[in-house]
Amino acid sequence: MLAKLHLPRSAFGDKECIVFESAGIEVSAFRYDTGIEAIRLANARGFVVLLPYLGQMVWDASFEGVRLTMGSLFDAPRPAQVILDTYGCYAYHSGLLRNGNPGPQDTHAPHGEMPVAPMDACHLELDKSGAVKLVSTREYRRGFGAHYLAEPSVTLAPEQTLFDITMQVRNLSGFAMDLMYMCHINPAFVEDGHIIQPAPWTPDHMTVRTAVPAHIPVTPAFQAQMAALAADPGRMEILDPSLTYDPEQVFYLHGLRPDADGVVHCMLRRPEGDGFAVSWRPDEFSHVVRWLMRNPDVQVAAFALPATCAPEGYTAERAKGTVRSLAPGASAHFSVRTGYLDNKAAAALQAAILPV
Repeated sequence: MLAKLHLPRSAFGDKECIVFESAGIEVSAFRYDTGIEAIRLANARGFVVLLPYLGQMVWDASFEGVRLTMGSLFDAPRPAQVILDTYGCYAYHSGLLRNGNPGPQDTHAPHGEMPVAPMDACHLELDKSGAVKLVSTREYRRGFGAHYLAEPSVTLAPEQTLFDITMQVRNLSGFAMDLMYMCHINPAFVEDGHIIQPAPWTPDHMTVRTAVPAHIPVTPAFQAQMAALAADPGRMEILDPSLTYDPEQVFYLHGLRPDADGVVHCMLRRPEGDGFAVSWRPDEFSHVVRWLMRNPDVQVAAFALPATCAPEGYTAERAKGTVRSLAPGASAHFSVRTGYLDNKAAAALQAAILPV
């Protein structure tokens, strides 16, 4: 690390202003009209907007003039106690003590305490490669409960359209800690987009979610569609706008093939030839979820959500044995690379995912 710049809440004003510049990266700070602090990391090809004091969400992302972020009701982040109160970002941290939609026996918020957590501090780091990292920290403590330090970060390098989202968590308690985590990446729904994955589109590699959250209306038509997708999940390989994505469609992916470096890649390729990508290590994330939804209020194609467990809520996941335990003093690290690929880079990644 060559330099470090602390950014207290007082550094954020109503007018966007540059707070840091390096060769190839510009960092500006501002405050939305809703009162939420934001950081824009920008290079010559685009930018990401981060919320350093609200769960360190990636609120927005755009490269080469293409906006990556889901469509939603929210044109700006809002003060929130749960993620549903400000659901319009490109990515958020789901977890850490609880993850997913709460089941009938659960009392936790949807996707846990981290998505809209009030962060304690944030700072910028510049490394010798010229990349700039925004790091936020939060020390969570609860009487007779968990005590941990969370350090999410986002790193953007000059000239790059992919960026890294990481989460580091350390158990500060004298007792073991439950750990459930998902990097919830929400790309825009692309009509006629092609989802590229390193696994066949068969029922043994794609399981349709049948546990429907309470906020989703279950109709005979919806049940029939789930049955059809369970038999032939390949119907969702191309995002045909004539098909129904309302209510949501959720899949669990299995047996995704990593590359020679042990990294799994998935891509949503646009009809224009460019695309969106998500890459992760299966030794950090044992589960992968796909979430598709398209209606007048929400347009999202979360084609790869890396996670440590399925999003069925604490009670269900604990019964399945997927809730991790973090020993006293131990740490866990998660990293995802995501963002945009131009036509040439998208073609190269598709060839790597689907070798002849």
